[in-house]
Amino acid sequence: MRMMIGIAHPKQVHFWKNIIKNLIDNGHEVKIVAWVKDLTLYLLDVYGFKYEVVGKNYSGLLKKAYGMVESDLKSLKIAKEFKPDILLAGSPALAHVSKLLRKPYIYLIDTEHASLAYRLTCPFSDVICTPSCFKKRINSKKWIMFDGYQELAYLHPNYFKPDAGVLDDLGLDKDDKFIIVRFVSWGASHDIGDKGFTNKEKVIKSLEKYGHILITSERKLSPKLEKYKITIAPEKIHSVLYFASLYMGESAPMAAESAILGTPAIFVSTSKRGYTDELESKYGLVYNFSEPKTMEKCALEKAFELLESENTKKEWRKKRREMLKEKIDVTAFMTNFIENYPESFYEYIQMRRC
Repeated sequence: MRMMIGIAHPKQVHFWKNIIKNLIDNGHEVKIVAWVKDLTLYLLDVYGFKYEVVGKNYSGLLKKAYGMVESDLKSLKIAKEFKPDILLAGSPALAHVSKLLRKPYIYLIDTEHASLAYRLTCPFSDVICTPSCFKKRINSKKWIMFDGYQELAYLHPNYFKPDAGVLDDLGLDKDDKFIIVRFVSWGASHDIGDKGFTNKEKVIKSLEKYGHILITSERKLSPKLEKYKITIAPEKIHSVLYFASLYMGESAPMAAESAILGTPAIFVSTSKRGYTDELESKYGLVYNFSEPKTMEKCALEKAFELLESENTKKEWRKKRREMLKEKIDVTAFMTNFIENYPESFYEYIQMRRC
């Protein structure tokens, strides 16, 4: 089969990298189209993928509307030349193109409040694929669920092995405590109206007495915080998260990544996600704080509690093992579903009816 995959965010690079490898190894031809967004192109280059750029991440609704038209047209031109049998993921562009070409489109989503992307994509999708913890009810016969998290597609032990060499890169040893803090830009369409930390410098100062602070940020840091900025190669960040004592930040995906790796995670944001909620309620791997007036204070109190305990990391590794026993290999599931579509979809519908 000929498959066209859209990659519009760094997380999507990680999600698709093992699936794409499987598909190519199994004899399929894959065309990647990509959007300029943070480290997306950098990661595609690092992992050796060939791709064509069809758009960029604009800020502001008017510019985003222009960007959608731009990427629709570029994606359509590439698709007409490539002649895909199936289109997957990315942004609304490939969903629109799929209808013009009368080819199936599989949409993956795990962010409930991504309302704009949902409205622009779902009507044109043939399959809407979400984790089973997705809280938004989708009134559609096109909806399928998998019992896992998108982050497991690249952090499941079948695919990810932590590299202890990152500690040398950071000038740390295995006994050092260090804390990862993440700030986001709030520039995505689903971030409009949301917020996280209100006093970043206070947060860092409060945490610093417990260990080394490493900041990863989508936006420019103040001079006082710049010295904490992590300098490691971006593709090594998951090994850093694995060895960290704690993650605390405004990014839900990174909170989930930390939790799945067995590192205590604190998510601070006025928005919520089904997957971080489940990682807290079912497995105790994440703590979510979303009440605007108290979330920063409560998050810090929880961080102090976790950092003061000598058994925290051991407890999280045990929780991680329990979670992995219950969740599927998402890469294997998606590879099989795509290769065997549409039969795989009909099988899923039959199973759901039973």
